[in-house]
Amino acid sequence: MVTIGVLALQGDVAEHVRALENSGARALLVRRESELNRVDGLVIPGGESTTMSNLLVSFGLFDAVYERIASSMPVYGTCAGMIMLASSILDGREDQRSFGGLDIVVRRNAFGRQVDSYEEDLDVVGLEGGPFHAVFIRAPWVESVGEGVEVIARAGNSADGPIVAVRHGNVMATSFHPEVGGDHRIHAMFVDMVAHA
Repeated sequence: MVTIGVLALQGDVAEHVRALENSGARALLVRRESELNRVDGLVIPGGESTTMSNLLVSFGLFDAVYERIASSMPVYGTCAGMIMLASSILDGREDQRSFGGLDIVVRRNAFGRQVDSYEEDLDVVGLEGGPFHAVFIRAPWVESVGEGVEVIARAGNSADGPIVAVRHGNVMATSFHPEVGGDHRIHAMFVDMVAHA
């Protein structure tokens, strides 16, 4: 059984833990380097990306997570987690740091403010069992992807819709929150990625 950490500085931590455990993984809350060292993969949840970046630095975790991602640890970022994994952030703060684990350009709050949050059924490449009901909350989207980054879902399921899910090697990110709603297939997809890493 793989052990997958959930970065537990802010966000839907309990919901990610539940989804991972329901997908056959052992979940571990990660707030310090000793906990990070015990995991086979990591989920970076939603929250507020600038706050998360600052918390990672103040907890002394930023460099440790950066090094694990650089050495191919599987990682999955949702919403703010997607922003944390991007190589470039549009509309971010100047002091904001990211891990650069995905060669993508992300726009913060691309879908608008909290009142513009919405839900839709998405076709996700590689996900069996039909469309995934995706919940977007102050979500980013991907403006562009670098070489080798696979686009696995677009808003509106249209060929030119905003990119809302990507994958490259052991790194996956979604604009939406798969931990809400009880459908754990995307977490199961990540657990499978970790098991085969």
